[in-house]
Amino acid sequence: MTVNLRPLRIAANAELASLVVMLANLATAHLRPVTSLMGPAHGCAYLFVVGATWRLARDSAATRASAFVPGIGGLLALRRLRRSPRKVPEPLP
Repeated sequence: MTVNLRPLRIAANAELASLVVMLANLATAHLRPVTSLMGPAHGCAYLFVVGATWRLARDSAATRASAFVPGIGGLLALRRLRRSPRKVPEPLP
């Protein structure tokens, strides 16, 4: 049985994109509506990436730790998850 990484991939890309938009906004016009929209979006994507990585990478502390890096942590965790053999836990009886 394989593990579906698609939700983690979407959240990791959303996290990176929202961080880029926030930094670009900070460097240029610093519009409050952009900040108020992208700040929570980035925070939600970051928390989803950390939670999903923690759930998927039960045996690898390095993979879980890489998810805590803001912006690119999700992409780093995805890279490590793709390289490691996927161990799916047995369902409880």
